[in-house]
Amino acid sequence: VQLVESGGGLVQAGGSLRLSCVVSGLPFTNYAMGWFRQAPGKEREFVAAISWNGGQIYYADSVKGRFTISRDHAKNTVFLQMNSLKPEDTAVYYCAAEFATPAEFTGRYSYPNEYDYWGQGTQVTVSS
Repeated sequence: VQLVESGGGLVQAGGSLRLSCVVSGLPFTNYAMGWFRQAPGKEREFVAAISWNGGQIYYADSVKGRFTISRDHAKNTVFLQMNSLKPEDTAVYYCAAEFATPAEFTGRYSYPNEYDYWGQGTQVTVSS
């Protein structure tokens, strides 16, 4: 199983980035997907999540209205469109996969320990 993130980089405050996570080695359509981030000296935190069929989407309050998660089953890829970036968005961003029914997903989408597979992360740096 591989989850490979890309799209990170250095951007000025107010700018945008689009992260991608290509998944291989598992039935992508059966897995819910999440994005988490971890800043230096801080715990990994939930950013956004999407159920296997896209019917459920969740965001952390800190990114709601600025970030958009989506998935493309034809490409086995999950995306995170990040707009109006702020310096406090600076972190390593990770995608993760969770085998969960929609009912299961509702209760645990924001908990890192519930996810089965993780990518290696991509650095996002937002300058002020």
